[in-house]
Amino acid sequence: MPKIKRNRSVILDRAATRAAAISTIAPTLELGGELTLAAYQTAIANTRTRLADYNTVLTSSDTSRREFEQLERGLADLSDRMLAGVGSVYGKNSAEYAKAGGVPKSERKRRPSVAASAPITGTNAA
Repeated sequence: MPKIKRNRSVILDRAATRAAAISTIAPTLELGGELTLAAYQTAIANTRTRLADYNTVLTSSDTSRREFEQLERGLADLSDRMLAGVGSVYGKNSAEYAKAGGVPKSERKRRPSVAASAPITGTNAA
């Protein structure tokens, strides 16, 4: 399942709206120390850039995940084919088949069928 991209940030939207409102008070507002409109707008721009970077990384991650899953499916198929090949060459009841990871036919356990194991009882009350 892909990671969810963040197209919006409520905090970022509020900050941009607030910066626009503050700029109507004074375009170069300085409230002392580091509290300036220019610093606020720079922080907003940095946050927007980081959000775009975050979404780019998620897209790349999703692509890598899909590629990995495709390779993994291919490897699983190849593993099944390799085991089938060993079974075909050496037989499915051979030691070589067991070494390759297969369960020899002679060692497979059969499950008892449910219908054969459950007793049939009649409940005719008459």
